[in-house]
Amino acid sequence: MVSRKNLSISLPSEMVTLVDRAAKVEHRTRSELIREALRAYLGRRIPVVEVSKEELATIERGRREIARGEYVTLDQVLHGVDRTARTQR
Repeated sequence: MVSRKNLSISLPSEMVTLVDRAAKVEHRTRSELIREALRAYLGRRIPVVEVSKEELATIERGRREIARGEYVTLDQVLHGVDRTARTQR
C-alpha cells in the first residue's frame, strides 16, 4: 500500500476554478489532477535518472583510477589539443 500524507496548499480562486474544471473534464479528483501535474513538473525540473549496473561499475572503476593517480588534468588535455592542432596545420 502506498503511504500518503495530506498537504494543504493555498491557491488563487481562479486557479481553483481551473483545477475543478480540468478535474471534471478528466473525471479525476482534485488530488489526482494535482498529483499528475506535480509529477509532470518535477519530472521536467528534477529528472529521475536510472543508472545501470554497468554505469555504476564504470563510475567505481573511474574512482579507483583517480585514487591511483591515473588521470589527466584539463590543462594537460588542452595543451595536448593545442599541440595537435599546431602540428596538423
